[in-house]
Amino acid sequence: QVQLVESGGGLVQPGGSLRLSCATSRSVFSDNRMGWYRQAPGKQRELVATITRDGATYYASSVKGRCTISRDNAKNTVNLEMNSLKPEDTAVYYCNSFNTWTMSHYWGQGTQVTVSS
Repeated sequence: QVQLVESGGGLVQPGGSLRLSCATSRSVFSDNRMGWYRQAPGKQRELVATITRDGATYYASSVKGRCTISRDNAKNTVNLEMNSLKPEDTAVYYCNSFNTWTMSHYWGQGTQVTVSS
């Protein structure tokens, strides 16, 4: 059974920082593109950032310059450092694993991030 387990969410004040982590198994990590998505109440899920197995990254314009995605290939984990957080960053953040050969997506359960004073 594929599992992606997120951690690190919580409540933070505007301007603060959070680090999200996602632990998974080698089978859905090593060759897959890893990423983070988020879904705010009443909105569609949107892409935040992705990183390929070779380390190429992509960021949504809304977070570019404030977030850094990284992966630890030895630990099968992917992280998202978020800085200068804004209230509009409030959402449930989901870890994603995407296999470009099978076009299969795998999702974590999500972790809540709330930015509020």
